[in-house]
Amino acid sequence: MPPQKSRFRDKDAPDEVTLSVRIQPRASKNEAVRLENGGLKIRLTAPPVDGAANEALVKFLAHAFSIAKSRVEIVSGHTSRDKIVRVVGVSVADAESLLLRRDE
Repeated sequence: MPPQKSRFRDKDAPDEVTLSVRIQPRASKNEAVRLENGGLKIRLTAPPVDGAANEALVKFLAHAFSIAKSRVEIVSGHTSRDKIVRVVGVSVADAESLLLRRDE
């Protein structure tokens, strides 16, 4: 199943964004990349064992947005490569500029 196009959506508040991402564990470095279909892929060095990749994802996003890890929540896909992540305290514009700043 190909990853869905990542959608940056405001939920109820302007300072909350929901991300649809595909995770690539055991990558050579931590980074966010845009896929050809417009989706968002996050490469993580952590292995997909005992929640290590999920923890690395939360830490990566918190660092990228300069917010506390408690403001990043994996809503669904805890055991899947495809995840839905809610980030509180970040606007849609900030999410797009920080995660997708590179045009590939």
